[in-house]
Amino acid sequence: MPLFGVVAAVELVGVALDSTAVQWVAKPLLAPLLMAYLWTARRRFDGVAVGLVFATAGDVALLVPGRAAFLAGMGCFLVTQLGFATAFLRHRRPPVPAVLAYVALWAVANGLLWGALGPLRLPVLGYSLTLSVMAAAATSVSRRTAAGGALFLVSDLLIGVGAAGVAVPGHGLLVMTTYIAALLLITTGWAAAPTLAGTARRPVAAPA
Repeated sequence: MPLFGVVAAVELVGVALDSTAVQWVAKPLLAPLLMAYLWTARRRFDGVAVGLVFATAGDVALLVPGRAAFLAGMGCFLVTQLGFATAFLRHRRPPVPAVLAYVALWAVANGLLWGALGPLRLPVLGYSLTLSVMAAAATSVSRRTAAGGALFLVSDLLIGVGAAGVAVPGHGLLVMTTYIAALLLITTGWAAAPTLAGTARRPVAAPA
């Protein structure tokens, strides 16, 4: 799907130029294009599709300045993580070492950022736990979805670091690049995974 690659490139240019107008054009299209790809592959609406719907809403919310919009976006992405995690856990249980590693990472990251997050502490605590569960569950599907789950965690960890007031060079581009890659890997990995019945999903050309 070359259109996804074009939209992703436009979004990254918008981030690099700090152009809100360009981001308003491109960012809300990312997850819907992946939803269309997933529908072509699966012909059903599942937890990953639900996650992409709420990712779209979260992307729009995070384009709006202010803490209220940030919290609304976090709420939308919380549903995204729940949708992804539910689909992955129905597929297969993740390996115990992956679960333990992500729980440890969650505890360490929140411990380090706790003092700097202020009123965002509890929302971030709950959201990051759900995100960590999703990333661990993604390891049960394929290496591609596992990589996508890990990149989603990296992207949101960068957002958390920014919310804590820590300056990271190229922060916006890093957040968006890892997020776009995460959505792409999760969607294409899920589309290529065996169904619960054990049959392979219909092969579809991956988005460019």
